[in-house]
Formats: sequence, C-alpha cells, structure tokens
Amino acid sequence: MPEPTKKDEMPNGQPEESVAPSLPEISLEVSPPPEAEAEGKEPLETDGKEAEPTEPDALQAVGAQDGNGSKRRPTGGVGVSEQAEPAEGQCPTPPPDDDGAAQPCPTPQTEDASSAKKLSVDLPNDSVPAMGRKDSVWSLGEGQAPEDLDKPIDNPPLSILLIEKPQSASVPVGGDITFVAKVEAKDLLRKPTIKWFKGKWMDLASKTGKHLQLKETFERATKIHTFEMHIIKAKENYAGNYRCEVTYKDKFDSCSFDLEVKETEQGTQNIDIRSAFKRSSEGQEDAGELDFSGLLKHRNQREPKQQDDTPEVDVWEILKNARPDEYEKIAFMYGITDLRGLLRRMKKIPKEEKKSEAFAKRLEPAYQVDKGGKIRLVVDLADPTVDLKWYKNGQEIRPTPNQRKYIFEHKGTQRIMVINNCTMNDDAAYAVAAGDEKCTTELFVKELPVKIIKGIEPVKTTVNERIELECEVSEEGAQVKWMKNGVEVPTGVRSRYRVKSEGTKHYLVIDDASREDTGTYSIMATGGTSEAHVQVDLKPLKVFVDLQDMTVMLGQPIKLHCEIFPGNVPGRWYRNGQLIQPNDRINIIHRNKVHRLEIETSSLHDAGDYTFVPEGYSQSLSAKIHIIDPPRVHLDSLNLPDNTMTVVAGNKLRLEIPISGEPAPRVVWMKGERVILESGHRVRAETYGDQTSLTIEITEREDSGNYKIVLQNEAGEASASIKIKVVDIPDPPDAPLVPVVGGDWCSMTWEPPKYDGGSPILGYFIERKKKQSSRWMRLNFDLIKETSFEPKKMIEGVPYEVRIFAINAIGVSKPSEPSKAFTPLAVTSEPTMLVVDDVTDTTVTVKWRPPETIGAAGLDGYLVEYCIEGTNDWVVSNKELTEKTKYTITGLSPGCKILVRVKAINAAGASAPRTLQHSILVKEVIEPPKIRVPRHLKQTYTRRVGETVNLVVPFMGKPRPKVTWLKEGKPIEPSHVSIRNTDCDSIIFIRKAERSHSGKYEMTVQVENHKDTAIIDIQIVDLPGPPQCVTIEDVWGGNVALVWTPPKDNGNAPITGYTIQKADKKTMEWFTCIEHYHRTCITITELVVGNEYFFRIFSENMCGLSEAATQTKKSALIVKEGLQVKTPEYNDRDFKEAPKFTQPLINTFAIAGYNTTLNCSVRANPRAKVVWMKNKIIILDDPRYRMFSNQGVCTLEIRKPSPYDGGLYTCKAINDLGEAQVDCKLEVKGGFSFFELMQRGVPLNLIDKYMNETKIVEQDK
Repeated sequence: MPEPTKKDEMPNGQPEESVAPSLPEISLEVSPPPEAEAEGKEPLETDGKEAEPTEPDALQAVGAQDGNGSKRRPTGGVGVSEQAEPAEGQCPTPPPDDDGAAQPCPTPQTEDASSAKKLSVDLPNDSVPAMGRKDSVWSLGEGQAPEDLDKPIDNPPLSILLIEKPQSASVPVGGDITFVAKVEAKDLLRKPTIKWFKGKWMDLASKTGKHLQLKETFERATKIHTFEMHIIKAKENYAGNYRCEVTYKDKFDSCSFDLEVKETEQGTQNIDIRSAFKRSSEGQEDAGELDFSGLLKHRNQREPKQQDDTPEVDVWEILKNARPDEYEKIAFMYGITDLRGLLRRMKKIPKEEKKSEAFAKRLEPAYQVDKGGKIRLVVDLADPTVDLKWYKNGQEIRPTPNQRKYIFEHKGTQRIMVINNCTMNDDAAYAVAAGDEKCTTELFVKELPVKIIKGIEPVKTTVNERIELECEVSEEGAQVKWMKNGVEVPTGVRSRYRVKSEGTKHYLVIDDASREDTGTYSIMATGGTSEAHVQVDLKPLKVFVDLQDMTVMLGQPIKLHCEIFPGNVPGRWYRNGQLIQPNDRINIIHRNKVHRLEIETSSLHDAGDYTFVPEGYSQSLSAKIHIIDPPRVHLDSLNLPDNTMTVVAGNKLRLEIPISGEPAPRVVWMKGERVILESGHRVRAETYGDQTSLTIEITEREDSGNYKIVLQNEAGEASASIKIKVVDIPDPPDAPLVPVVGGDWCSMTWEPPKYDGGSPILGYFIERKKKQSSRWMRLNFDLIKETSFEPKKMIEGVPYEVRIFAINAIGVSKPSEPSKAFTPLAVTSEPTMLVVDDVTDTTVTVKWRPPETIGAAGLDGYLVEYCIEGTNDWVVSNKELTEKTKYTITGLSPGCKILVRVKAINAAGASAPRTLQHSILVKEVIEPPKIRVPRHLKQTYTRRVGETVNLVVPFMGKPRPKVTWLKEGKPIEPSHVSIRNTDCDSIIFIRKAERSHSGKYEMTVQVENHKDTAIIDIQIVDLPGPPQCVTIEDVWGGNVALVWTPPKDNGNAPITGYTIQKADKKTMEWFTCIEHYHRTCITITELVVGNEYFFRIFSENMCGLSEAATQTKKSALIVKEGLQVKTPEYNDRDFKEAPKFTQPLINTFAIAGYNTTLNCSVRANPRAKVVWMKNKIIILDDPRYRMFSNQGVCTLEIRKPSPYDGGLYTCKAINDLGEAQVDCKLEVKGGFSFFELMQRGVPLNLIDKYMNETKIVEQDK
C-alpha cells in the first residue's frame, strides 16, 4: 500500500518533521472534541505510548490513501497513529491494558525490512457533516467495519461460582481500598482456587507486601468463602484493570473491575519532574509494588551520579510548548525514564482554550471530495462586517466573472466557498482570514482509478502478418503503458511498434510480425492491468507419415520413420530433449522425404519421448517408445533354507526381496486370501526401486504362515512364496489339580500347554504360596520333565495355592492359573469314652466324648457303625454325619446282640474307630414313671386375662409313658387348651388366657401298671369390678363419712384396697383423696366450707384399679355451723338405653378379589359391645377381617373375599340393659372350582364345606 502524500508545510506554517528511523511507530493524540471533554472522557490511546493532547489547531492530520488510492481526511480531535503495517499472516499490535502492558503477538519476520506504514485516523461522528459519513473510526489496514460499530454487544454469561463480585472503585492517592469476592460452598467438596491479576497476565500473589494483602475467610454457618484484596496507600501506578479468577475442578468463573487512583489537586510548579518520573529500582522501599518495572530484567544498582551545577530547567514549560511527537525526545534529554507516567500527568493539566473573536465556527480540519465533484467550505463569522479572504497554498483566491471554478456565497453570518469540478490541482491547503485571525483546513481530492473495460485478447499468427492489440479503458485521455514480457514497449520513430488511441480505446500495432515478437503483452492503467499472449509461428509443414508410438520388448530392435514435404528439409532427432548422435548401435537415415531412426538392440535407456524437428519449421513430430520387461522375484539372493524365515515373537521383522521388471511391476503381498496393504499399521508391505519389503513391527505368533508375492506388469506376471515362522514362549499350562492332600504334603498333576511356542517343551517350574500371601516361592530349581509333583514341608491348616511355568528354548511362559486352594490336613484321634446310654426292643442309644486331638482340619461330625455279633459286616447307621456326641441306632431286631463303633470325620478323612468292648443285647428295660414338677408350679400359677400360658412339666419312665390331663376331674377340651407330649415332658399351652381357664389341672403318667400323678393350680385373674354401693353416711363441719360395699366381681383375686376421689360440683374435676385403703368406710376431712362435693371409689386387686368407679348419687354440701341451707331435690333423667340398631345390614353382592364392607349403626347407653359373626360363629383374630366402630357406626371390612367368604353375617350389640342384632347375606361372585381351590392349598374340609354352602345357596335361589 503506498504511503499517504504529506504536505510540505503544516497549516499553521510550521514545517512537518519526518519520523525518526529509530522509532518503529509514533502515536500522536490530539485533544478530544468538546462533547468528550464535557463528559470527562479521556482521549483514545492508539498504542502503548501516551501522548499529551494539545490545542485543536496545534496539529493538523495528514490524509492517507486507502487501498484504491483515495485519501481520507483527519478531523478535529483526531488520534493519528503511523505504524508499520503487518504483513500477511501477522496480527496487528494489540491494544494495551490499562497499565500499559500490551498483549503478546507472534510476529513472523517479513521479507522486506522496510515494510509499508499504516496511518489510522479516528474521526468523531460529526466531523464531516457535508459527506454524511456514519463511521467514526477508519484506517487503511484491516479492522472492524463501520456498520459493525453499532451492533449491540451480547450479554456476558451468568456467573456460576461467584455470588458477589468485586466492583470498580476509585481511591485517592495514599488511600486504602478493599475488593471483596464471595463464593458459595454448598455444592463444593473443598475450597476453590482464586487468583488476582492486574491487567491480563500479572499474578498479584507474588506482589503481596506492605502495599498489597490477600485474605481468605470461611463462614461455617452460611458456607460462604470470602476472598479480599487490600490495597494500602495506593499510588498512581496502581490504577488500571484488575481481574479475579475462581476455579473448582471443571468449573471456572472470572470478573474484571477497574481501580481509579485520583491525585490530590496541587500545582505542578512544586514537583521535581525529573525525580518524580524515575522508576523505582530493585531493593528500594517501593520495590515489589504493582509496577511493571519489577518484571524487567534485573540490573545492578548504579552509583548515583554527583549533582551537576547546571541551572534548573522548567521542563513543564518545555513540554507545554512542544508538539506531542517531541515528548519522548525531551524526556530522554532530561533523564525522565517513566514516560508513561509523564504523559498521564500531562493529560491532567487543565488546558487554556483561546476563544476566537472573529469566527463563531471555524473550518473543519480536513475535507475530502471525489475528483470531478463539488465541495463547500463554510465558516461562521462572529462579526459579519469583517472582510474575508480565501487562500490556497498561501495564494489569495480571487473571483473571476467568466470562470465558475470558485463560487462565493453569503448566508447571514455564514461565508461559503464552493469549488466546482475538483481536480488534482485542487488538492491543497486552504485558509480563510477574517481580520487578523485565520483558520486553515486541507482538501483531499480522491482520484478515481482508470479501469480497464475490455482487455486485450491473445493472438496466434504466422510471420509477416499484421498484429493489432486493442484495449478499452473507462476514461478518455487516460495514460496507459504497454509492456512486453514485463518490459515497456519502445514507441519511438524507429520502433517496430506503433501506439494509437481513439477515445477510450488504445491500440498497439505491429505491421510485419516476426518470431521475435512472440511473448506476453500487457497494458497497465491506474485501476488495473490486462495481458495476453502473442504467438508468431512459421508457416505449417505437410506431414504424410507421422511418427508412431511403439512398445518394444527388451532386447528387440526399434525402427522409427516419418515422411514430410518438402523432402529436402533436414532435421534432427531428440530423445527426452537430448540430441541423438548416430553410432554403432544407432543408425539415422534421410532419403528424400523419408526420415528414419533405427536401433539394433533396445535397452531400458532407450525408452522415452522421441522427437524429429525439421530445420526452419516450428512444427515437430514426436512419438513415445515404451520398453517392457517381464517381472521376476530373486529369492535366491536371500540364502534362506527352504525359503523359511524364523523370527522371535516381539521382535521387528523386515524382509527385503529384490525384484525386476519394466515397467516397474505392481507388487501384491498376500497371506492366504488376505492382502497386506502399504498403509497397514503393524504389518505393511512397501515397494520402492528394485526391491519390495515386508515389515512387521512387533511379530506375533499369528504372523506365522506362508506369504505369497505376486508381481504384475504389462509384460507378464510372476509369483513366489516364502514361509515365516514366529517362535515364542509357550502358553501357560492349565491350572494344576491337587487330588491328594496329606498333613504336610500334597500330590499335584497338570497337562502340558496347548501351544508350545513353536519349540519343544524342555520342562516345568513349580511355585507355591499361602492363599493370604502375595509372595510365590519356587519349589524346584532343576526342570521337571514329568507332569506331576509332590510338594512337601507345608504347614498343616494353612491354605496353599500352586502354579506352573512351562519352559522352551525361547523362554519361560506366563504362570498358569493358581490351583484351587487346598489345606494340608491330618485326621483326628479316635473318640473317647464310648458307652451305652439306653436300650429298647428296637433301638440302642450310645454316647461318647470328642477326640483328644482334633487338629487344624477341625471336626465335621461322627459316623456310627454296628455289626451283629459273630460277623464282620459293619453297617453305617447314620447316612449323614452327626455333630452330637449321642446317637440312637434304630431298626434293630429284638433279642440280638450287636457291636458298636464310632469314627470322627474331618476334611482329612476318618479317624481310627472307637469300639465297645462288649456286645449289647437289644431288649428294653422297664423304668417306673416319675413326674418332676418344677418348683414354680408347686404353688398356684397366676396369670392375667389375655396373657399366654405355656407350662412344661418334665417326667421320666421307660418305655415312653402315657400322659393324660384332667381339669376338675373332667377331660380338657382341645379347642380351649393345647397339650403336646414328648418322650420326656408334657406341654400345656393357652394362647389367650381367660378366667374360665382357672382351676386345678391333674397330670397322670403311666407305664404299664406304674402311675404317677401331679396337680397344678392355675389362676387367671382380671381387674375387679367397682364397689356395689357408695353412700354418704354423715356430713358435719368440713367432714364427710362414706360407706360402701365390696364389689360383686373381685376379678378372681382378693381385693387389696380402694381409691377414693372427690369432685366439686361446680367444676367436676376429680382429685384423689386416698389410695390403697383397705376398709369399707372412711371419713373425708378438710373439705372447703360452701362447696358441694361428689365422691367416687375404685376397687383394686393384684391386677390394678377397676375400670369404672361407683359415684355417690347425692352430693355433700359443706355449710357453716349454725346455718342450714335446704337444697331442692331434682330427679335425674335416666339416659340408659338397651342397644337398638337404627340402620340395619343390607344384603350385599361382592366381587372375588376386591375388598368389600358391611355397615350398620346402633344406639345404646352405656356403650354397647359389638360382636361380628359369620354363620353364627364369632369372628376372632382373623387377618382377613377388619372391624371398626365410630360414633355408633359399625363397619366390617372383608379383604379380597373369595367365594368361601360368602354366607350369613350378623352384627350383635350387647350392654348391661340388653342386646340386639341384625343379619345380612353376602354373596361373592366369581368363585373358584374344586381344582382351583386345591391349587391354592385350601384344606379338604374347608373345600367340602364351601361346596356344600354353594349348593345350598343355589337351591335357595
């Protein structure tokens, strides 16, 4: 891109300085427009260096051309940046952070050291009102399009970790400030990681000190982590952008915030500028603060220079009067190293703006217009009477009556100069003078490029012909340039080329063309180029017989010939562009119009492109000779026995085989029917040059086999085979078997491995370990040839495992799977103290004691055997081992004699037997019966109503005694009391005791004529009833005498006492006066005068207080002595009522399997006891029925009824005054057949009852 054109002189008359070559880029910043100053905005910085803004007329920006050659104009309040334009593939210099650090960008070196510069100009939106431009930022390089500037910015993503983010804030110089970030830890298993950054890369964790502190806290109540950053005694260079990053596993969150450090207002005259803007050094007090100088390369401290006696210089005044591009030079001149801090201070100095007295509105700093267009320069005068003069490049512009170039207009206070039909001569600096004041501007004329409308076309002709190249451009009179092969065409008087133009058309004419005129011709204009190729050839040659392509077998002769006219034209033969000379093998013949080339014996070098070129003609004849040779595989050069290649598994195999053939044959490697590809990963075939190779990166046993090589080309086909044998360690044998185990040894066997690795098995290694251990111990160091082994010296009772290794010539196999765990065990010693315990007519009972020595295998049980005396046939009595030390041999013949022995059995086997010394006669011995009544049953056995009674009465006697039970001399009904008898005891069981179960139970045990009897007294007790009658015998003073009679029902237990309670008639709250009182009369004292009392009494026995109490019918009024109050008597209404059903039961149909309910309501006082019956049988403790009673409403729920549940249901209500009942019929539809009831496991008696009821119901219907 061309550099922008610069004016020789600035508008204010100052000469423009050129950019120093030592500075790669210069950044100039001009004061912002008034709108930006009013809002307090700072000017935009275009690079890492800050510049001091000056007055708007102190610097005028220069225009720059864009990619089409047009110029852009700078305006007031413009930031101008001139920098090296990055080459393609480079990234532009990134904008700096607030602290001045620029982001790194990889910048490859450009080929041209002097790369073109780029000038970027920032324009406010109202800089060119006449042009109506919308964009305010534009440059000649690549950047953001103007229409993209107005697009809305997407909202940032919501925070996922931070619940409170640090906010931007400001602090005065020297002040303290704290930034807080909070993270909720409800879903976090550990503390998150937080980092604080300044800018984009500076980690503040390494900068902590007296000016920066980081703090972390955790509140257990709210589960919130709080992170704080404290900045103490802030300085100006602390200002900038900060960032907080929080990470936890795969979650990430960040937040950016700004810190503004405000300087306290003070004059600049008291500041030593040269000492104030020197950077702090390492090791001083402020080292390690938030300053980027701490990241620079460390240097040794220099000795301070001695103070010179040069006079003090006011650097501030020098900087105020200098241009911004001179700030850096002045800073280095006076030893100021912190240029950035200097520029930041310069921006804060208030500016004194001079208000113009002549102009109310000045000219814009720059204008731009297209070539041929019109531009209006407008100024607004404060005093319309002032004389106005316009200047162009310092020369006054005067109006002429016959010329309409410049037109001057007056509109009120506005003075307008219109420039019509702008040309490049109008691109100049303009000024307008009003009295003594002058304002300037600059006009940039954008010249439109000359474009090529119709390009030149390629031409192909012969010698002595006329060539005319035509091109049409977009503008008449445009300057163009004709080129040939990149060199300008000479158009002088003696030149062979003529150039002419007609309007927008341009011509290049060659009258007499020659072969030297062949080339590429182009025309160049400012807006593009066009080129075409011109080919000038000789006149064509007549060919009667052309050369023909030939395919020749290697060693056969080659004959090429052609016929051309005219016949006397000599020519040359070429092979692949090389001239062919005749020799002993090659013969070249030219006879009249025939040209011939003969080669006696062909070789591979004779293949190629043959060309015959007649002299003086551009036309040539060509043919292609192709030499072919059948393919061959040269396996003999490998010297492999039987063409077999042996390789160890795991190694790399590369087999290279020489081949030959022309053209190069196509090689295919195959293993069986599978083709080996060149792109294979582990196994691949490669062919290059005169050999082919097979490569196996890591050989495996599956790679063994025959490999076939097939060669093919157009001359034929060849094939060969080679065998590859991969030898490997053998497979591990199968897990060994341990058939026999001893006390400290075992016997093990195994099978050879299924695959021996291609090499015979040489032997085996055996290893052993304890099951709980992980350390294997080798048992043999010499190879074992057999497939069996006996390990010894093992510890009894410890589980072991063994495994096998197979060995061949290649190596040792992997270990086999461990054998099943086995434990070396020894049998126990024989049982001890074997004796006879009991003998009957068919059984013999023996008992014994465990062996003295059991061992680690433990004891699994005993085996009892017997034999008839005089024989040696031992019969096993117990098929399954018995763990008890007592056993009864059954099924014996009465009167026979037997011998008995017992063996102890464990995992190791059977022990030696223990045998009785004498034979046993099988005959029962009579023993008289004897009842052994337990001590607690020798006295009355007492239980409460509803409790369970379970009594066990042991007895003795042989043979088994006959047991009978009587209650009060009568047999016991099994439906009330359950009795179960065994050989040695009898059990009487009552599930839910009732008072009717009380009485004396007589137990009789009889063996033949021998009897024994015992009596057991059972007493079932319940709560007593209330006293029968309670009366007030006398009342005097604060005393009342009460008399009552004992209760009618004592609960089958003696009355142990009474409890007396009183209640005031007003509140009727009962209070206990005395408990456990034994007499039937009492005097209640300390009663309150004036109150009227009722009394009630509870009876008490060993079960507790009676459920109800008897209350006095009359009350006792405690009156003061001497006064007598007559209390009127009232007849109490008797609310007692016998049960009466207000809503009867209703006949109901139910569906089998679905719950159904029966409902009725009853009224009674006192409350009635409700009893449900089915077919006149009370329903008790049946889980299929649930009974409810609430406020007189009685409900019976039948859960999932079956046809068996159908029948007559009765609800009966009973109280002291009488009873009542209601009936209904329930029919369950969807019943079961006899077979279905049998499948459900219903007893036969219930099935028979159900079937009979079903028949009765059907008959009734």
